[in-house]
Amino acid sequence: MLAGIIAGITWAIETIVLGYALAMSPFFSTEQAIFLAPFVSTFLHDGFSAIWATIYNGVRGKSKNVWKAFKTKSGKFVVLAAVIGGPVGMTGYVMSVNYMGASIGAIASAVFPAIGAVLAFIFLKEKMKWYQWLFLIATLLGVYGLYYSPEMNATNYVLGILGAVMCSFGWGIEAVILAKSLTDPEVTDEYALQIRQTTSALTYGVILLPAISLIKGWGIAESWAFAGNLFTSEATWLIPTIAAAGLAATVSYLFYYKAIAQIGASKAMGLNVTYGAWALIFTAIITKTMPSGIAIVCAVVVLVCSVFAAADFKEIFKKSK
Repeated sequence: MLAGIIAGITWAIETIVLGYALAMSPFFSTEQAIFLAPFVSTFLHDGFSAIWATIYNGVRGKSKNVWKAFKTKSGKFVVLAAVIGGPVGMTGYVMSVNYMGASIGAIASAVFPAIGAVLAFIFLKEKMKWYQWLFLIATLLGVYGLYYSPEMNATNYVLGILGAVMCSFGWGIEAVILAKSLTDPEVTDEYALQIRQTTSALTYGVILLPAISLIKGWGIAESWAFAGNLFTSEATWLIPTIAAAGLAATVSYLFYYKAIAQIGASKAMGLNVTYGAWALIFTAIITKTMPSGIAIVCAVVVLVCSVFAAADFKEIFKKSK
């Protein structure tokens, strides 16, 4: 449970830091930049995270073990999870926000732990008590309340709904596949993270970015050129900021995977989505502004109910005795 909560805290930090990067001028200087910003930033973000994970395993002398883990059947499933959760899930989230507004993206963010919990129950036989389901639902309602925006600005309902489905199912399925893969003793959470982030970054860079360029009618290397120009941008702190966000993400994923391995996918997802509440708290401290009453209530609901959703009271009472 503690690992899941730390995962939420560090992902909140990642969200805030990446938000600062996306607010820098290179990402909104032109219409093309605005369109490419979420895709290129995610590509660089996951790329830096893969580098941090590689350094982490390398310093500990585990690089050979990562390659061995990759060659196992479970390692191949981690690659599948990376493609489903990274390019598919994240692209779906971007589509939902882009075509139907922030509120639909909020729904997708709130629904994926519920979908993951149902899938974990079906395929992994993870059991949750009735009160854990109630607390999970309350947590997700709190998440929705934190992110809900009355502005829909729908430009394409079909693509918006498709994006929300891709996001919620992508992230939910990813957690379930990872939970199964992490039962293999050769695939630890540290090895799985390096495999996951490397696969995601490569998929974005080799497949997704060129595909976006072709769909938009640009040259195939246009997206790569935009990403490369960011390294020579006048905003000198842009790349270091994205690298810092990648570091925070690496720490978050390490604890998230540890939580999945120790308490299961459904409970780990419920704890991980507390990042919305932590982000609200950190933003309030940084900006020295008081959130609205509704936001405070939703944050409390998320933090309290997520812990109760992950807790097995019978086991706690047994240990206390």
